[in-house]
Amino acid sequence: MGNSSIPEFHIHACFAAEKTLGTLAKWLRILGFDTLYEQDDWNSRGVDSEKQERMLLTRTKRIWEKNRSRKLIFIKSNHPFEQLKQVIQILGIDRADVRPFSRCVRCNTLIRRVDKALLRGRLPDYIWETHDTFQICNQ
Repeated sequence: MGNSSIPEFHIHACFAAEKTLGTLAKWLRILGFDTLYEQDDWNSRGVDSEKQERMLLTRTKRIWEKNRSRKLIFIKSNHPFEQLKQVIQILGIDRADVRPFSRCVRCNTLIRRVDKALLRGRLPDYIWETHDTFQICNQ
């Protein structure tokens, strides 16, 4: 089950990871990639990867065989860091493509900087006193 026929893919497009790839989805978000992760089966819910320009990530052989013409990577390993390494190698992702900690790990939205003064009293004193920059998720 090779991936040599993967269509050309723009690194800044996004991913859709099936429910068995939650840790991979989390790490892709940490690296700044828009990654849809549904605990429900996104394939049966009609995620339209073509319209959304999402690269589908699956460990399910049936989904891989059914969708060979779509932008899809069949993830081979059970280990999250090997899975991440596979995605990085297949797509040729390099440091310039990565935007670490720019997305919320839980909800996938972009996070933004927030003025430190707005957080006074909302954080433990030690954290507020020892850090100068903070980011927040709008969700």
